[in-house]
Amino acid sequence: MDPRLFLADLEAKPESLRELAATLTRDDLWGGLPDPVDRVLLLGMGSSRYAAEMAALRLRAAGIDAVAEYASTTVSYPARPGTLVIAISATGTSVETLDATSRYQGSGRLVALTNAPESPLADIADLVVPMQAGTERGGVACRTFQHTLVLLLDLLARLTGARRDAAALARRAADATEDLLARRDAWLPRAIELLDGPHGVYALAPAERLSSALQSALMVREGPRRPADGCETGDWSHVDVYLAKTLDYRALLFPGSRYDAAALEWLKLRKSTVLAVGAEVPDAAAVIRYAGDDDEDVRLLTETLVAELVAAHWWTSPE
Repeated sequence: MDPRLFLADLEAKPESLRELAATLTRDDLWGGLPDPVDRVLLLGMGSSRYAAEMAALRLRAAGIDAVAEYASTTVSYPARPGTLVIAISATGTSVETLDATSRYQGSGRLVALTNAPESPLADIADLVVPMQAGTERGGVACRTFQHTLVLLLDLLARLTGARRDAAALARRAADATEDLLARRDAWLPRAIELLDGPHGVYALAPAERLSSALQSALMVREGPRRPADGCETGDWSHVDVYLAKTLDYRALLFPGSRYDAAALEWLKLRKSTVLAVGAEVPDAAAVIRYAGDDDEDVRLLTETLVAELVAAHWWTSPE
């Protein structure tokens, strides 16, 4: 892992997204899916599972039986006709994911979503969908996480018949990412100051974009090795509110939950610090806006860049 190369990986996000958009316009990456699909089982660990949870929620909302599970689970759906299994691993070498796929090998319904088309996971899959995120030289899953989200949204459109253009979305996310990167000198120093507390960073996001909070916290833990956690906004009032009473609580809020107000009321009462991303928030210490942040799908694909750039700064400039 290399902090300077991690920063370079982040700076390459817009170009990488545009290349993925070009591929999606030209090729049908999910074209080999078996038919029919009655159930979707998504397997992964870490950021792969975060993205999978988002996709499973949206698939269920569209009426499709779908679940995202830890690949490390020893009990899950049995292999059967109609069940589509999507194993997600950027490297294609995650031990837990490889172990989980052993239950589904030979079923004709095992799909590998990976950035390594010649990996062990790809070797045993019936269909390989390449993330096409390029080499992450910093050793941290950042572009692969973003590309996984795009490709799972593309899968959602395919399975539901929804009129969602994943290529166009990838281009809009590239523009939004580029906007944040271009203006970072204006917003990043303040973000670093607000989140730089003695007790870590706490990210909140609505259930539909919980992956943003979880991935943001992971970036802070994985790079600079600082304490961080992610929480669903509504659940925050039941599980994390207690920490705001005793800690110098620094909240990274991704707005959009109908329960934002309840969390903000407690955060204000406890004199916590709130940095909001993507929408105006009353009493926030600062708000970071960017091009396209009125589109929830663009937010999903873009907003983690704030925590990633903060983490990159802390990682390259340790105290």
